[in-house]
Amino acid sequence: MDDTELEPSELGTQDYWQKAYTKEIINFEDHGDPGDVWFGEDSAYRVIKWICQCGIPLDSSVIDLGSGNGYTLTELAREGFSNLLGVDYCTEAITLAEKVAQDQFPFIRFQVFDIINDDVKTLGKFGLIHDKGTYDAISLSPDDAKLKRHKYIDQVAEMLAENGLFVITSCNWTEDELLRHFSEKMKLKCVIPTPQFSFGGKVGNMVSSVVFVSK
Repeated sequence: MDDTELEPSELGTQDYWQKAYTKEIINFEDHGDPGDVWFGEDSAYRVIKWICQCGIPLDSSVIDLGSGNGYTLTELAREGFSNLLGVDYCTEAITLAEKVAQDQFPFIRFQVFDIINDDVKTLGKFGLIHDKGTYDAISLSPDDAKLKRHKYIDQVAEMLAENGLFVITSCNWTEDELLRHFSEKMKLKCVIPTPQFSFGGKVGNMVSSVVFVSK
């Protein structure tokens, strides 16, 4: 396990997200705007496209960790996925997601759930686990981020069904770092290509999307 840690940030606190989603609920109710897509729609679309083309059945159990406004799940529902669960530790995020999804996709389930502190056995096993930004937020926690990262990894591994897939997108960790973090509990399946940028003679990726499979 890599011992490198990120600088703590308010983005790693529940209070920050509670306030952010409270504002987004008001904005949605007033203007019908569901809010921003974390890392942008292009990044989300690449992952959604990969999921749709990876061969898993449309009735596979799918969970979105830190589902926010539910964007990923509503897009998967548009593609025919039917067994969808979004969890978030912010009640406000779940309230927003339910409001956004209720008319078109009432079958999407949302639940307040803390991936670090709650018992994942109550959720069951999943054929696909998706994370876009939640591991990042946990890694920015001002309160023992390393311990929380390790707990998160254990929890995800516990939820993965046999041959289940874990798709993670991060803007704070590189592909190599994600591989080091998760390789004890699961195997690398592939990397979802993301646009590269060049700065100061160095080439890199602003966002990393990596797919793991259960051991």
